Parts: sequence; C-alpha cells; structure tokens
Amino acid sequence: MKLTVLASALLLAALVVADPAAAQRRGRGANAPPPGPAPRDADGRAILWGATPEEKGVWTPLFGITDPINPADQTPFQPWARALYDARQIHELEPHTRCKASGTARQFQTPYGVEFVNLPDIKRIFIFDIGGPHTFRTVYMDGREHPADYEPSYYGHSVGHWEGDTLVIDSRGFNESFWLDRRGMPHTTQLHTIERFTRKDAETITYEITVDDPGAYTATWKGGFELGFDRGVELFEYSCQQANYAVELMVGGERSSIDRTSPIVP
Repeated sequence: MKLTVLASALLLAALVVADPAAAQRRGRGANAPPPGPAPRDADGRAILWGATPEEKGVWTPLFGITDPINPADQTPFQPWARALYDARQIHELEPHTRCKASGTARQFQTPYGVEFVNLPDIKRIFIFDIGGPHTFRTVYMDGREHPADYEPSYYGHSVGHWEGDTLVIDSRGFNESFWLDRRGMPHTTQLHTIERFTRKDAETITYEITVDDPGAYTATWKGGFELGFDRGVELFEYSCQQANYAVELMVGGERSSIDRTSPIVP
C-alpha cells in the first residue's frame, strides 16, 4: 500500500533528523563558528527559551529519533517488559501515530520540536509539543508537592525547580497509554521520572531522564540525548488525523506475518 502524502512527509522528517549530517544545527553550516554561550536571565541563570522575548525558536532532537534512549541490552527490563519491547519492534503500534499525547522523553522526539514557555508571574513552565496531538505539558514551579491521589494522564503531574543552570522536573501519575521513547520502551502506572534540562550553549540543551518504574524494570536506569535550537521557527498548527491510513507507520513494514488486510488500525 502506498504511503499518503502525510505519511511520506513524516518519514522524510524522521530521516532528516536521524541523519547525523542533516542533524547539524539548522541554519548552521559546516563552517559556522562555534555556538555562543547560553543566554541568561536577569538573575544570571541560563534559560531554555530565546535570549530575548522577541527571539523565536523551537528545540528538536539531535540524534536518531528512532533509536532507544538507552540501549536495550543495557536496560534492566522485567521479562514481560522486554517481551513487550521486542514485540513493538515488529508491530510498531505506537499511540503517537494515532494522535495520542506522549509523555516524558517521547515528547521531545518529534521532528517538529517543542517550545518552552516560562510564565514567572504564575510560577509555571509550559512545554508545547508541535507534532502529534499538538498538546502541552504544565510544570509547576511554585514548590508544591505531588497530589496524594492521581488521575493518571499522558504527561503525569510535573513539579520543577532549578539546580544552577539545570531545570529539574519530577513527574508521577502517568497512564500506560504512551511509549517512553520512539523505539517502544514500556512502563506502568508506577512510573516516576526525573528529567534534567541543561542549556550548555546557545544552540544545545542536554536532556537526561532517570526512570524509576518497579512495575516494568528491576532497577532505576537513565537515558538521554541532546536538543538543538531551530532559531526563527515558531509553533505552527499541526493537524493530526485520526483516520491516518499510513499503516506502515503503525504496524511496520512488510517484514512479518501481521495481518494487514484492513487499511485502518483501530
């Protein structure tokens, strides 16, 4: 079955980001000078948004976005979680391709990028996701604790604080309806993550995630990658189609005995 125009665009975008040569800072050629220092606010702290209120830009991943955030053979899976991860390498039934939101590291693995929006007056940071369902995540910066009872959600409940130049986000209260990364790392509702965002220069954020989920793993583990700043790019409308016919993006290529007689994946 032929890919739709939308599916072709998605595949092309993914390949561009996954290609190390193409993943160089957009707008920065091979002979460009080294990136400048990270911009800082009035208090001297490195910031995750533009250097000035007028500066536009989004952050996109600087690694192969179809690679796992941690090598599978170095991840302490429980047996059922490893079996599910292996099955996802064949079936590729990722909820994100069917317009579902994606929490934790997966939010930062779309080829279209994310934008950090800081609203200090209400002590919140919003992380807007351009690709997929075009949703946003709220990070509370007012010192509150996680609630005693959760309504499980895609993004969970996130509280943040600064450690020097690093934004640290602590999240709990996740549902099980998304993948941790684009490769298919599983999780349960026991998932607890600590994410660290460090802007090391004007063009780069180092992202690190610590995963603690005793329901899926035998020990805590870490993963991560870098994000590059696409200067001049703004959030744009992204229409995610529930009736997406790009079955290859949902159930994989012609390399297994999966029944593909139906053009629509429920």
